[in-house]
Amino acid sequence: MRKESSTNAINERFLHRICELNSAIDIIGGRWKSQIVYSISEGNNRFNLLKKEIPNISDQVLSRQLKDLERHAIIYKKPIPGAIPNGVEYMLTSKGQDLVPILRNLCEWGKIYAEGKAITV
Repeated sequence: MRKESSTNAINERFLHRICELNSAIDIIGGRWKSQIVYSISEGNNRFNLLKKEIPNISDQVLSRQLKDLERHAIIYKKPIPGAIPNGVEYMLTSKGQDLVPILRNLCEWGKIYAEGKAITV
């Protein structure tokens, strides 16, 4: 946990104040969050299904990323009635559903421009 008075924390607050894009990138940034959101939108809405879809993520990191997405109201946990042990499905909130087309567009943009492809002047 970093100090609120650290230069990094001060710079982050400044960037969030001047442009909401920085806040949005913080919410979905990182290695796995966008893939998790996209996978949930495709029906991989249980922990084990997400692990199968994203095999290189550790249980601990997946759990932490899911909690972060839940904290930012991108997803929520829906209990599965009668599941033993208690099971949950991860569902997209309306905020999360609004994010999916943006992620698809970013994916398409990446396909075109990643690694210097299709650079036009």
